[in-house]
Amino acid sequence: MTHFKQFIFIFILLTLAPRVWAQAPPPLDSISSGLFAITHVGVIPMEGEELLPDHTVIINKGQIVSIGPAEQTKVPAGAQVIDGKGRYLIPGLAEMHAHIPVAKDGDDELVRETMLLYLANGVTTIRGMLGDPYHLLLKRQVARGEILGPRIYTASPSLNGQTVQSIDQARDKVAKYKTEGYDFLKIHPGLSLEVFDEVALQAKRLKIPFAGHVPALVGINHAIDAGYAAVDHLDGYVEGLAPRVTKANIDAAGFFGFNFTDDVDTDRIPPLAAKTKAGRVWIVPTQILLERTLSPRSADDMLNDPEMKYVSSALRYQWRLGKQQLTEAEGYSPDKYKRYIALRQKILRGLNRSKVGLLLGSDSPQIMNVPGFSIHREMHALADAGLPPYVILKSGTINPAIFFNEEAVYGSIRKGTSADLVLLDANPLENVDHAQRIAGVMVRGSWLPKGYIDTQLAAIAQKYE
Repeated sequence: MTHFKQFIFIFILLTLAPRVWAQAPPPLDSISSGLFAITHVGVIPMEGEELLPDHTVIINKGQIVSIGPAEQTKVPAGAQVIDGKGRYLIPGLAEMHAHIPVAKDGDDELVRETMLLYLANGVTTIRGMLGDPYHLLLKRQVARGEILGPRIYTASPSLNGQTVQSIDQARDKVAKYKTEGYDFLKIHPGLSLEVFDEVALQAKRLKIPFAGHVPALVGINHAIDAGYAAVDHLDGYVEGLAPRVTKANIDAAGFFGFNFTDDVDTDRIPPLAAKTKAGRVWIVPTQILLERTLSPRSADDMLNDPEMKYVSSALRYQWRLGKQQLTEAEGYSPDKYKRYIALRQKILRGLNRSKVGLLLGSDSPQIMNVPGFSIHREMHALADAGLPPYVILKSGTINPAIFFNEEAVYGSIRKGTSADLVLLDANPLENVDHAQRIAGVMVRGSWLPKGYIDTQLAAIAQKYE
Protein backbone atom coordinates (compact mmCIF):
# COMPACT_ATOMS: atom_id res chain seq x y z
CA MET A 1 0.00 0.00 0.00
CA THR A 2 1.46 3.39 -0.94
CA HIS A 3 2.05 5.98 1.77
CA PHE A 4 -0.66 8.28 0.47
CA LYS A 5 -3.26 5.54 0.02
CA GLN A 6 -2.40 4.14 3.44
CA PHE A 7 -2.96 7.59 4.94
CA ILE A 8 -6.33 8.10 3.31
CA PHE A 9 -7.45 4.57 4.19
CA ILE A 10 -6.60 5.08 7.87
CA PHE A 11 -8.27 8.50 7.81
CA ILE A 12 -11.50 7.03 6.49
CA LEU A 13 -11.54 4.43 9.23
CA LEU A 14 -11.32 7.24 11.84
CA THR A 15 -14.08 9.56 10.54
CA LEU A 16 -20.59 9.66 9.19
CA ALA A 17 -59.02 21.02 1.24
CA PRO A 18 -56.27 21.43 -1.04
CA ARG A 19 -53.89 23.78 0.66
CA VAL A 20 -51.25 25.59 -1.34
CA TRP A 21 -47.67 26.42 -0.41
CA ALA A 22 -46.78 29.61 -2.24
CA GLN A 23 -43.48 30.25 -4.03
CA ALA A 24 -41.68 30.48 -0.68
CA PRO A 25 -43.05 27.65 1.54
CA PRO A 26 -43.38 28.58 5.21
CA PRO A 27 -41.43 26.65 7.85
CA LEU A 28 -43.12 23.55 9.21
CA ASP A 29 -42.60 21.96 12.59
CA SER A 30 -42.66 18.55 10.95
CA ILE A 31 -42.57 17.00 7.52
CA SER A 32 -45.75 16.16 5.60
CA SER A 33 -46.78 12.95 3.87
CA GLY A 34 -49.83 11.53 2.13
CA LEU A 35 -51.54 12.74 -1.05
CA PHE A 36 -49.79 15.52 -2.97
CA ALA A 37 -50.13 17.46 -6.20
CA ILE A 38 -47.12 19.37 -7.48
CA THR A 39 -48.76 21.71 -9.97
CA HIS A 40 -47.62 23.77 -12.96
CA VAL A 41 -44.03 22.57 -12.65
CA GLY A 42 -41.38 21.95 -15.29
CA VAL A 43 -40.62 18.22 -15.07
CA ILE A 44 -37.23 16.77 -15.98
CA PRO A 45 -38.08 13.05 -15.96
CA MET A 46 -34.51 11.82 -16.78
CA GLU A 47 -35.73 9.26 -19.31
CA GLY A 48 -34.20 11.41 -22.03
CA GLU A 49 -32.86 14.93 -22.31
CA GLU A 50 -36.20 16.68 -22.15
CA LEU A 51 -38.20 19.18 -20.15
CA LEU A 52 -41.95 18.80 -19.76
CA PRO A 53 -43.26 22.33 -19.13
CA ASP A 54 -46.32 23.17 -17.03
CA HIS A 55 -47.05 19.66 -15.75
CA THR A 56 -48.76 18.35 -12.62
CA VAL A 57 -47.42 15.37 -10.70
CA ILE A 58 -49.72 13.44 -8.32
CA ILE A 59 -48.13 11.49 -5.46
CA ASN A 60 -49.89 9.09 -3.10
CA LYS A 61 -48.54 6.68 -0.51
CA GLY A 62 -44.96 7.39 -1.51
CA GLN A 63 -45.39 6.75 -5.24
CA ILE A 64 -45.96 8.84 -8.33
CA VAL A 65 -49.47 7.89 -9.45
CA SER A 66 -49.85 10.22 -12.43
CA ILE A 67 -48.06 12.90 -14.40
CA GLY A 68 -49.46 15.05 -17.18
CA PRO A 69 -50.03 18.55 -18.58
CA ALA A 70 -51.42 20.78 -15.83
CA GLU A 71 -54.53 21.76 -17.81
CA GLN A 72 -55.44 18.09 -18.28
CA THR A 73 -54.56 16.75 -14.82
CA LYS A 74 -57.15 17.04 -12.06
CA VAL A 75 -55.94 17.70 -8.54
CA PRO A 76 -57.52 15.06 -6.25
CA ALA A 77 -59.76 16.24 -3.44
CA GLY A 78 -57.83 16.57 -0.20
CA ALA A 79 -54.44 16.69 -1.84
CA GLN A 80 -51.73 18.90 -0.43
CA VAL A 81 -50.86 21.21 -3.29
CA ILE A 82 -47.30 22.37 -3.89
CA ASP A 83 -47.15 25.27 -6.32
CA GLY A 84 -44.44 24.48 -8.86
CA LYS A 85 -45.01 27.45 -11.13
CA GLY A 86 -41.66 28.76 -12.35
CA ARG A 87 -39.89 25.80 -10.79
CA TYR A 88 -38.37 22.50 -11.95
CA LEU A 89 -38.75 18.96 -10.66
CA ILE A 90 -35.99 16.36 -10.87
CA PRO A 91 -35.59 12.87 -9.37
CA GLY A 92 -33.77 12.73 -6.06
CA LEU A 93 -29.99 12.69 -6.32
CA ALA A 94 -27.67 9.87 -5.29
CA GLU A 95 -24.39 10.11 -3.38
CA MET A 96 -22.63 7.02 -4.69
CA HIS A 97 -19.57 7.32 -2.47
CA ALA A 98 -20.79 8.09 1.02
CA HIS A 99 -19.50 7.21 4.46
CA ILE A 100 -22.15 6.62 7.10
CA PRO A 101 -21.43 7.13 10.81
CA VAL A 102 -21.98 4.33 13.32
CA ALA A 103 -24.16 4.84 16.38
CA LYS A 104 -22.13 4.70 19.59
CA ASP A 105 -23.62 3.10 22.69
CA GLY A 106 -27.08 3.50 21.23
CA ASP A 107 -26.58 7.22 20.46
CA ASP A 108 -27.48 7.76 16.80
CA GLU A 109 -27.67 11.57 16.88
CA LEU A 110 -24.74 11.98 14.45
CA VAL A 111 -26.27 9.37 12.14
CA ARG A 112 -29.61 11.20 11.99
CA GLU A 113 -27.81 14.50 11.53
CA THR A 114 -25.81 13.13 8.61
CA MET A 115 -28.95 11.73 7.01
CA LEU A 116 -30.54 15.19 7.27
CA LEU A 117 -27.54 16.86 5.62
CA TYR A 118 -27.91 14.53 2.65
CA LEU A 119 -31.67 15.10 2.37
CA ALA A 120 -31.31 18.87 2.73
CA ASN A 121 -29.23 18.81 -0.45
CA GLY A 122 -31.61 16.65 -2.44
CA VAL A 123 -29.76 13.37 -1.87
CA THR A 124 -32.36 10.62 -1.51
CA THR A 125 -30.08 7.59 -2.15
CA ILE A 126 -26.65 6.84 -0.71
CA ARG A 127 -24.13 4.09 -1.33
CA GLY A 128 -22.21 3.60 1.89
CA MET A 129 -18.63 2.68 1.12
CA LEU A 130 -17.31 1.35 4.43
CA GLY A 131 -19.74 -1.10 5.91
CA ASP A 132 -20.44 -2.05 9.50
CA PRO A 133 -23.07 -4.40 10.97
CA TYR A 134 -24.87 -1.31 12.29
CA HIS A 135 -25.46 -0.16 8.71
CA LEU A 136 -27.51 -3.27 7.98
CA LEU A 137 -29.82 -2.28 10.84
CA LEU A 138 -29.88 1.35 9.75
CA LYS A 139 -30.82 0.36 6.22
CA ARG A 140 -33.86 -1.51 7.56
CA GLN A 141 -34.81 1.36 9.89
CA VAL A 142 -34.75 3.86 7.04
CA ALA A 143 -36.71 1.54 4.75
CA ARG A 144 -39.39 1.12 7.43
CA GLY A 145 -39.58 4.87 8.01
CA GLU A 146 -38.27 4.68 11.57
CA ILE A 147 -35.40 7.05 10.69
CA LEU A 148 -35.69 9.84 8.16
CA GLY A 149 -32.97 9.36 5.59
CA PRO A 150 -31.99 8.47 2.05
CA ARG A 151 -32.35 4.96 0.66
CA ILE A 152 -29.24 3.05 1.70
CA TYR A 153 -27.01 0.55 -0.05
CA THR A 154 -24.09 -0.59 2.06
CA ALA A 155 -20.69 -2.04 1.34
CA SER A 156 -19.16 -4.78 3.40
CA PRO A 157 -16.39 -4.01 5.86
CA SER A 158 -13.12 -3.35 4.07
CA LEU A 159 -11.26 -6.05 2.19
CA ASN A 160 -7.65 -4.83 2.26
CA GLY A 161 -4.10 -5.94 2.80
CA GLN A 162 -4.56 -5.92 6.57
CA THR A 163 -7.85 -7.81 6.78
CA VAL A 164 -7.40 -10.38 4.01
CA GLN A 165 -3.95 -11.88 3.66
CA SER A 166 -4.61 -15.38 2.37
CA ILE A 167 -6.81 -17.27 -0.05
CA ASP A 168 -8.61 -18.97 2.85
CA GLN A 169 -9.38 -15.60 4.43
CA ALA A 170 -10.62 -14.29 1.08
CA ARG A 171 -12.97 -17.24 0.70
CA ASP A 172 -14.28 -16.91 4.27
CA LYS A 173 -14.77 -13.14 4.18
CA VAL A 174 -16.69 -13.13 0.91
CA ALA A 175 -19.03 -15.87 2.14
CA LYS A 176 -19.50 -14.14 5.49
CA TYR A 177 -20.39 -10.75 3.99
CA LYS A 178 -22.73 -12.32 1.46
CA THR A 179 -24.55 -14.21 4.21
CA GLU A 180 -24.79 -11.13 6.42
CA GLY A 181 -26.60 -9.24 3.69
CA TYR A 182 -24.22 -6.54 2.48
CA ASP A 183 -25.05 -5.18 -0.96
CA PHE A 184 -21.50 -5.43 -2.29
CA LEU A 185 -17.90 -6.00 -1.26
CA LYS A 186 -15.63 -3.02 -0.63
CA ILE A 187 -12.12 -3.38 -2.05
CA HIS A 188 -9.37 -1.28 -0.46
CA PRO A 189 -5.62 -1.03 -1.18
CA GLY A 190 -3.08 -3.63 -0.17
CA LEU A 191 -4.53 -6.88 -1.51
CA SER A 192 -2.04 -9.15 -3.25
CA LEU A 193 -2.91 -10.22 -6.77
CA GLU A 194 -3.43 -13.82 -5.67
CA VAL A 195 -5.78 -12.86 -2.84
CA PHE A 196 -7.67 -10.36 -4.99
CA ASP A 197 -8.27 -13.01 -7.66
CA GLU A 198 -9.74 -15.32 -5.03
CA VAL A 199 -12.02 -12.52 -3.80
CA ALA A 200 -13.20 -11.93 -7.37
CA LEU A 201 -13.70 -15.66 -7.98
CA GLN A 202 -15.77 -16.17 -4.82
CA ALA A 203 -17.73 -12.97 -5.41
CA LYS A 204 -18.79 -14.21 -8.84
CA ARG A 205 -19.61 -17.64 -7.47
CA LEU A 206 -21.81 -16.18 -4.72
CA LYS A 207 -23.18 -13.39 -6.94
CA ILE A 208 -22.16 -10.44 -4.82
CA PRO A 209 -20.64 -7.44 -6.64
CA PHE A 210 -17.32 -5.91 -5.65
CA ALA A 211 -16.23 -2.30 -6.05
CA GLY A 212 -14.05 0.49 -4.73
CA HIS A 213 -10.30 0.96 -4.94
CA VAL A 214 -7.93 -0.87 -7.26
CA PRO A 215 -5.01 -2.41 -5.32
CA ALA A 216 -1.66 -1.39 -6.76
CA LEU A 217 -0.60 -4.95 -7.56
CA VAL A 218 -3.90 -5.59 -9.37
CA GLY A 219 -3.85 -2.61 -11.73
CA ILE A 220 -6.71 -1.13 -13.68
CA ASN A 221 -6.52 -3.47 -16.69
CA HIS A 222 -6.69 -6.61 -14.55
CA ALA A 223 -9.41 -4.98 -12.42
CA ILE A 224 -11.59 -4.44 -15.49
CA ASP A 225 -10.99 -8.01 -16.64
CA ALA A 226 -11.88 -9.28 -13.15
CA GLY A 227 -15.34 -7.73 -13.32
CA TYR A 228 -15.45 -4.75 -10.98
CA ALA A 229 -18.97 -3.40 -10.63
CA ALA A 230 -17.55 0.10 -10.16
CA VAL A 231 -14.16 1.72 -9.77
CA ASP A 232 -14.14 4.70 -7.42
CA HIS A 233 -11.89 7.78 -7.53
CA LEU A 234 -10.61 6.82 -11.02
CA ASP A 235 -8.27 4.67 -8.95
CA GLY A 236 -5.61 3.02 -11.09
CA TYR A 237 -6.34 5.03 -14.24
CA VAL A 238 -3.38 7.41 -14.01
CA GLU A 239 -1.03 4.50 -13.27
CA GLY A 240 -2.58 2.49 -16.11
CA LEU A 241 -1.86 5.30 -18.55
CA ALA A 242 1.78 5.79 -17.51
CA PRO A 243 4.11 3.60 -19.61
CA ARG A 244 6.93 3.57 -17.04
CA VAL A 245 4.80 2.08 -14.27
CA THR A 246 5.96 -1.36 -13.17
CA LYS A 247 5.51 -3.55 -10.12
CA ALA A 248 8.88 -2.27 -8.96
CA ASN A 249 7.90 1.40 -8.87
CA ILE A 250 4.13 1.28 -8.29
CA ASP A 251 4.58 2.31 -4.65
CA ALA A 252 5.86 5.67 -5.88
CA ALA A 253 2.51 6.53 -7.47
CA GLY A 254 1.38 8.77 -4.62
CA PHE A 255 -2.20 9.81 -3.92
CA PHE A 256 -4.27 8.26 -6.73
CA GLY A 257 -1.35 8.44 -9.17
CA PHE A 258 -0.45 12.08 -8.46
CA ASN A 259 3.29 11.44 -8.76
CA PHE A 260 2.88 9.94 -12.25
CA THR A 261 1.02 12.98 -13.62
CA ASP A 262 3.77 13.91 -16.05
CA ASP A 263 4.41 10.32 -17.18
CA VAL A 264 0.98 9.64 -18.67
CA ASP A 265 0.56 8.90 -22.35
CA THR A 266 -2.82 10.48 -23.07
CA ASP A 267 -3.05 8.57 -26.36
CA ARG A 268 -3.82 5.56 -24.16
CA ILE A 269 -7.03 7.13 -22.84
CA PRO A 270 -9.36 6.08 -25.72
CA PRO A 271 -8.43 2.37 -25.64
CA LEU A 272 -8.60 2.23 -21.85
CA ALA A 273 -11.98 4.00 -21.92
CA ALA A 274 -13.19 1.56 -24.57
CA LYS A 275 -12.03 -1.36 -22.43
CA THR A 276 -13.87 0.08 -19.43
CA LYS A 277 -17.05 0.33 -21.48
CA ALA A 278 -16.68 -3.19 -22.89
CA GLY A 279 -16.14 -4.52 -19.37
CA ARG A 280 -19.36 -2.83 -18.19
CA VAL A 281 -17.45 -1.19 -15.37
CA TRP A 282 -19.03 1.92 -13.88
CA ILE A 283 -16.96 4.86 -12.68
CA VAL A 284 -17.49 6.98 -9.56
CA PRO A 285 -15.01 9.81 -10.21
CA THR A 286 -15.13 11.66 -6.84
CA GLN A 287 -13.35 14.45 -8.71
CA ILE A 288 -14.06 16.98 -5.97
CA LEU A 289 -12.22 14.81 -3.43
CA LEU A 290 -9.00 15.27 -5.37
CA GLU A 291 -9.64 18.90 -6.16
CA ARG A 292 -10.19 19.83 -2.52
CA THR A 293 -7.66 17.60 -0.77
CA LEU A 294 -4.81 18.52 -3.13
CA SER A 295 -5.75 22.13 -3.82
CA PRO A 296 -3.06 24.71 -2.97
CA ARG A 297 -5.83 26.71 -1.31
CA SER A 298 -5.10 26.69 2.41
CA ALA A 299 -6.95 24.44 4.83
CA ASP A 300 -7.85 27.43 6.99
CA ASP A 301 -9.43 29.18 4.01
CA MET A 302 -11.43 26.07 3.07
CA LEU A 303 -12.63 25.70 6.63
CA ASN A 304 -14.36 29.05 6.21
CA ASP A 305 -16.56 27.68 3.41
CA PRO A 306 -20.25 28.10 4.34
CA GLU A 307 -21.03 24.39 4.77
CA MET A 308 -18.26 23.91 7.34
CA LYS A 309 -20.60 25.20 10.07
CA TYR A 310 -22.42 21.86 9.87
CA VAL A 311 -19.48 19.73 11.05
CA SER A 312 -17.79 19.51 14.41
CA SER A 313 -14.60 21.35 15.32
CA ALA A 314 -12.93 17.98 15.93
CA LEU A 315 -13.65 16.84 12.38
CA ARG A 316 -12.56 20.19 10.96
CA TYR A 317 -9.28 19.77 12.84
CA GLN A 318 -8.77 16.29 11.40
CA TRP A 319 -9.45 17.63 7.92
CA ARG A 320 -6.89 20.40 8.38
CA LEU A 321 -4.22 17.87 9.36
CA GLY A 322 -5.14 15.55 6.51
CA LYS A 323 -4.96 18.24 3.88
CA GLN A 324 -1.70 19.58 5.22
CA GLN A 325 -0.12 16.14 5.10
CA LEU A 326 -1.06 15.74 1.44
CA THR A 327 -0.01 19.19 0.24
CA GLU A 328 3.24 19.21 2.20
CA ALA A 329 4.37 15.84 0.86
CA GLU A 330 7.51 15.47 -1.22
CA GLY A 331 6.83 16.01 -4.91
CA TYR A 332 3.77 18.20 -4.41
CA SER A 333 3.51 21.60 -6.07
CA PRO A 334 0.60 23.86 -7.06
CA ASP A 335 1.62 23.65 -10.72
CA LYS A 336 1.65 19.86 -10.60
CA TYR A 337 -1.77 19.97 -8.96
CA LYS A 338 -3.11 21.94 -11.94
CA ARG A 339 -1.65 19.41 -14.39
CA TYR A 340 -3.03 16.50 -12.37
CA ILE A 341 -6.56 17.91 -12.25
CA ALA A 342 -6.41 18.70 -15.98
CA LEU A 343 -5.31 15.10 -16.62
CA ARG A 344 -8.20 13.68 -14.62
CA GLN A 345 -10.58 15.97 -16.49
CA LYS A 346 -9.22 14.65 -19.79
CA ILE A 347 -9.70 11.06 -18.60
CA LEU A 348 -13.29 11.88 -17.63
CA ARG A 349 -14.01 13.35 -21.05
CA GLY A 350 -12.55 10.25 -22.68
CA LEU A 351 -14.69 7.95 -20.54
CA ASN A 352 -17.78 9.99 -21.38
CA ARG A 353 -17.00 9.90 -25.11
CA SER A 354 -16.86 6.10 -24.83
CA LYS A 355 -20.24 6.20 -23.03
CA VAL A 356 -18.85 4.63 -19.87
CA GLY A 357 -21.48 4.66 -17.12
CA LEU A 358 -20.76 7.45 -14.65
CA LEU A 359 -22.08 7.58 -11.08
CA LEU A 360 -22.21 10.73 -8.98
CA GLY A 361 -20.17 10.55 -5.80
CA SER A 362 -18.02 12.89 -3.75
CA ASP A 363 -16.63 10.79 -0.87
CA SER A 364 -18.28 12.46 2.08
CA PRO A 365 -17.67 13.07 4.88
CA GLN A 366 -14.04 13.08 3.76
CA ILE A 367 -11.41 15.82 3.82
CA MET A 368 -13.22 19.13 3.21
CA ASN A 369 -16.34 17.36 1.85
CA VAL A 370 -19.45 17.97 3.95
CA PRO A 371 -22.27 15.44 3.39
CA GLY A 372 -24.83 16.61 0.86
CA PHE A 373 -23.10 19.89 0.08
CA SER A 374 -20.16 18.09 -1.51
CA ILE A 375 -22.40 16.40 -4.09
CA HIS A 376 -23.10 19.84 -5.55
CA ARG A 377 -19.41 20.63 -5.53
CA GLU A 378 -18.89 17.35 -7.41
CA MET A 379 -21.47 18.31 -10.01
CA HIS A 380 -19.71 21.64 -10.51
CA ALA A 381 -16.34 19.87 -10.83
CA LEU A 382 -17.73 17.54 -13.50
CA ALA A 383 -19.07 20.56 -15.38
CA ASP A 384 -15.62 22.16 -15.15
CA ALA A 385 -14.25 18.95 -16.68
CA GLY A 386 -16.46 19.55 -19.71
CA LEU A 387 -19.29 17.10 -19.05
CA PRO A 388 -22.75 18.31 -20.19
CA PRO A 389 -25.42 19.04 -17.55
CA TYR A 390 -27.63 16.14 -18.70
CA VAL A 391 -24.76 13.65 -18.37
CA ILE A 392 -24.03 14.93 -14.87
CA LEU A 393 -27.69 14.73 -13.84
CA LYS A 394 -27.92 11.19 -15.24
CA SER A 395 -24.95 10.16 -13.11
CA GLY A 396 -26.88 11.13 -10.00
CA THR A 397 -30.42 10.03 -10.89
CA ILE A 398 -31.26 7.26 -13.35
CA ASN A 399 -27.73 5.82 -13.59
CA PRO A 400 -27.55 4.74 -9.91
CA ALA A 401 -30.95 3.05 -10.31
CA ILE A 402 -29.71 1.22 -13.42
CA PHE A 403 -26.51 0.28 -11.58
CA PHE A 404 -28.54 -1.37 -8.82
CA ASN A 405 -31.04 -2.89 -11.31
CA GLU A 406 -33.84 -0.82 -9.77
CA GLU A 407 -34.71 1.63 -12.52
CA ALA A 408 -38.36 0.53 -12.17
CA VAL A 409 -38.25 1.70 -8.54
CA TYR A 410 -36.59 5.13 -8.57
CA GLY A 411 -34.28 7.43 -10.52
CA SER A 412 -36.85 8.90 -12.91
CA ILE A 413 -40.15 10.75 -12.76
CA ARG A 414 -42.86 8.53 -14.15
CA LYS A 415 -45.93 6.68 -12.99
CA GLY A 416 -45.12 3.95 -10.50
CA THR A 417 -41.71 5.13 -9.34
CA SER A 418 -40.88 6.13 -5.79
CA ALA A 419 -41.63 9.77 -4.97
CA ASP A 420 -37.99 10.78 -4.45
CA LEU A 421 -38.02 14.30 -5.87
CA VAL A 422 -36.26 17.65 -5.67
CA LEU A 423 -38.07 20.90 -6.43
CA LEU A 424 -35.73 23.56 -7.79
CA ASP A 425 -36.01 27.28 -8.40
CA ALA A 426 -33.98 27.11 -11.65
CA ASN A 427 -33.36 24.70 -14.52
CA PRO A 428 -30.37 22.37 -13.92
CA LEU A 429 -30.26 21.40 -17.61
CA GLU A 430 -29.04 24.92 -18.24
CA ASN A 431 -26.51 24.90 -15.39
CA VAL A 432 -25.94 22.08 -12.91
CA ASP A 433 -25.29 24.63 -10.18
CA HIS A 434 -29.05 25.24 -10.29
CA ALA A 435 -29.47 21.88 -8.53
CA GLN A 436 -28.43 23.72 -5.36
CA ARG A 437 -31.42 26.06 -5.55
CA ILE A 438 -33.70 23.74 -3.59
CA ALA A 439 -37.29 24.74 -2.76
CA GLY A 440 -38.11 21.38 -1.21
CA VAL A 441 -37.26 17.69 -1.15
CA MET A 442 -39.57 14.69 -1.21
CA VAL A 443 -38.23 11.37 0.03
CA ARG A 444 -40.46 8.35 -0.56
CA GLY A 445 -43.53 10.59 -0.40
CA SER A 446 -42.57 12.68 2.63
CA TRP A 447 -42.29 16.39 1.81
CA LEU A 448 -39.56 18.54 3.34
CA PRO A 449 -40.21 22.17 2.35
CA LYS A 450 -37.39 24.69 2.35
CA GLY A 451 -38.56 26.20 5.62
CA TYR A 452 -38.24 22.85 7.39
CA ILE A 453 -34.84 22.20 5.83
CA ASP A 454 -33.54 25.62 6.83
CA THR A 455 -34.74 25.15 10.40
CA GLN A 456 -33.01 21.78 10.72
CA LEU A 457 -29.78 23.08 9.22
CA ALA A 458 -29.81 26.04 11.59
CA ALA A 459 -30.13 23.66 14.55
CA ILE A 460 -27.11 21.65 13.37
CA ALA A 461 -25.06 24.82 12.86
CA GLN A 462 -25.98 26.06 16.33
CA LYS A 463 -24.81 22.77 17.82
CA TYR A 464 -21.31 23.26 16.36
CA GLU A 465 -20.89 27.00 17.12
